[in-house]
Amino acid sequence: MTVQPPLGMLVELTHRCPLQCGYCSNPLDLMKADRELATSQWQTAFVEAADLGVRQVHLSGGEPTLRRDLEALVSCLSDHGVYTNLITAAVTLTRDRIATLREAGLEHIQVSFQGARRETTELVGRYRGAHEKKRAVAAWAREAGLPLTINAPIHRLNIGEVPNFVALALELDAERLEIANVQYYGWAYLNRAHLLPDYDSVMRQVDYVERVREDLVGRLNIDFVTPDYYADYPKPCMGGWAADAFVLTPDGMMLPCHAAQTIAGLDFDRVTERPLREIWEISDSFNRFRDTEWMPEPCRSCARKDVDFGGCRCQAFAITGDAAATDPSCIHSPLHGALRQMPEPGEIRHRAITRAVEKI
Repeated sequence: MTVQPPLGMLVELTHRCPLQCGYCSNPLDLMKADRELATSQWQTAFVEAADLGVRQVHLSGGEPTLRRDLEALVSCLSDHGVYTNLITAAVTLTRDRIATLREAGLEHIQVSFQGARRETTELVGRYRGAHEKKRAVAAWAREAGLPLTINAPIHRLNIGEVPNFVALALELDAERLEIANVQYYGWAYLNRAHLLPDYDSVMRQVDYVERVREDLVGRLNIDFVTPDYYADYPKPCMGGWAADAFVLTPDGMMLPCHAAQTIAGLDFDRVTERPLREIWEISDSFNRFRDTEWMPEPCRSCARKDVDFGGCRCQAFAITGDAAATDPSCIHSPLHGALRQMPEPGEIRHRAITRAVEKI
């Protein structure tokens, strides 16, 4: 099997975040700051990634702007020809810091809104004044000449606001709106009974987005991360396992996707202990579900195996206990529809590194 070089990486610089969103895909065991890589360790990993072929990086978290060395990290990536996109909740940013990040080489900013209305943003993120601050940051980003994406994670609590998200993105002069239906890993999986929208709401969303995308061609690019929990077939998760991108966690663990560490029986290496190229090309965990040879039936004989690449291995493991099983979102899975069989909702668990959770 020939392993192609990766083109992109998602870097979770930290798990720290001032928001407490219950839909977060970060693991339940959130890392404290003392487990994060040092500046020089990140820079070494970034140089190795650029040498391997990576050309685009998404700087995320947690909240990446809590790293005081963010400018130095952006500068390192920029110096090695890597396009940088900052994914941020925005509440910790200032106009001056946006300017310094731009000077360091930042090329794009993606501001996440938990709701299209102030009340929803504060309900989901549990942070007072967040909505107004996000709007200000969006304006400062455009003032600095940065391309702007508005990220809208969609779930039961805000799915009715999809048209409002479109209006918000237009008002803020965004070039792109990402309507991202929440995928159920980490905190989102824990809270799935609270978050999964009903079928009719999802279908109304799909119909609206398909219609409005055509109307806004040339004004706003709408990327739609479709839900697969009411679909007949899975979506091509990550374009295939370890196909052209990878994830780095705050402590330098290298993953084929952001939820891969939830799969029992897979051991993942850290870039501080093993060369990044070696992890990508020859590690057992990265090769475990590459290409299609690993597939059991009915996936192995399916005409769609080179379209959806077997779907999501993390979702398969979460529902079936077997990462090699047919993704339950597929109509050919004996557990098709299991994602919709939710436990009875208890009290929603808000994302927090410690047990102490303040209510607003």
